[in-house]
Amino acid sequence: MTEKKKNVQTEIKSIGSELLLPVAALCFTIYYFSTIVDVPWTAQVSALIVGSILILLVILFIIKSVRALYTGSGAFNFDTLLEPRSFVGKRIALLGLTISYIFAVSTLGFTITTFFFLSLAMLLLGGRQKWRIIFFLSTILTLGGYLLFIVAFKTRFPSGPFEKLMEGLF
Repeated sequence: MTEKKKNVQTEIKSIGSELLLPVAALCFTIYYFSTIVDVPWTAQVSALIVGSILILLVILFIIKSVRALYTGSGAFNFDTLLEPRSFVGKRIALLGLTISYIFAVSTLGFTITTFFFLSLAMLLLGGRQKWRIIFFLSTILTLGGYLLFIVAFKTRFPSGPFEKLMEGLF
């Protein structure tokens, strides 16, 4: 049993790569807090609760990462950011889809843009062999988002042809 433990090498974690999303989430949360100053107090309370939980989780993750650096089980590098190399093209394509979504949503509206984004992202990541399931899921998720955010919560997402059509019908 002790021979097996000696032969097993511990994998060094790439702490820099693991910290990218938590640090981005922390920056977004701080920015989000700065934008809620003029909203009703109920929205401020909700935002502070959710944001505080996110900040707590990020702090715990940073403590875990510092501990890994201290114990030697992690190194502050970005080695795993580009691994596996076979996924780099898909990651870049997904980034392009995300940026395209940001620019297209103001013209096409929330619903149509979300449908195209979800469909293309799932096709990109999951493969084209299950395209019927992908389009079904994209349709259900998009309509669910429309019904929840725009109809039920009356959120002011960008309007496009679909939202204007639905507004005219109802």
